[in-house]
Amino acid sequence: MDSKQIIRHSLEPQLNRIGITLEENQYNQIYKYYDLLMEWNKVMNLTAITDEIEFANKHIYDSVLVQSVFDMNQVNSIIDVGTGAGLPGIPLKIIFPHLRMTLLDSLNKRINFLNQVIQELNLDYMETVHGRAEDFGRDPAYRESFDCCVSRAVSDLSILSEYCIPFVHENGHFIAYKSADTDTEIEKARNPISILGGSIKGIEEVELQGQNVIRRFVLINKLSSTPSKYPRKAGKPQKSPLK
Repeated sequence: MDSKQIIRHSLEPQLNRIGITLEENQYNQIYKYYDLLMEWNKVMNLTAITDEIEFANKHIYDSVLVQSVFDMNQVNSIIDVGTGAGLPGIPLKIIFPHLRMTLLDSLNKRINFLNQVIQELNLDYMETVHGRAEDFGRDPAYRESFDCCVSRAVSDLSILSEYCIPFVHENGHFIAYKSADTDTEIEKARNPISILGGSIKGIEEVELQGQNVIRRFVLINKLSSTPSKYPRKAGKPQKSPLK
């Protein structure tokens, strides 16, 4: 099988399990995304994953697995904070094309890659933003402007919440992609999340099919407006996390 067949053979049955059926154009977008990722990965560090099956499982399926615990059809605008190579934002946009998607990352080289992906995949209503979450979280054009924020970034949840919750309007949602061994991290984040105007609605665990790997989703509802002093200036959340 060629790369396209390998990706589809691995991905299609998994998507079907969570109620997702794709059109041919959407599969073609996924194949193109893989090709661009591999091409750019030769000159810059975007991903350690180059195998087609791992790409299908650990990048595409893992990104959209959130659909099994949260219906992406109920939101319209999303920001992906610390998107890196476009994960989970690009797979979510491909599979749920109605989404108005913003990708935020602090490294301009990654933004250049993402812009090419958006152009070559013909992804409408999609924006990239080069900068730090602490700065754009205070910008009136972005602050409390989104139905939902997602992040697969590896930051501690207390830190990540200060980056992400300010982007979400009241009654919106922040969904953090976490691994299974994060009980202590999540408990420590409950008060910071409350300070920022949020509340943990649920913690959902889903197994990545056939991999014995658990993906944990922390679902946070935005109950009230984030106090104006948050997020603090760039670097402060990392150096001195809220408690």
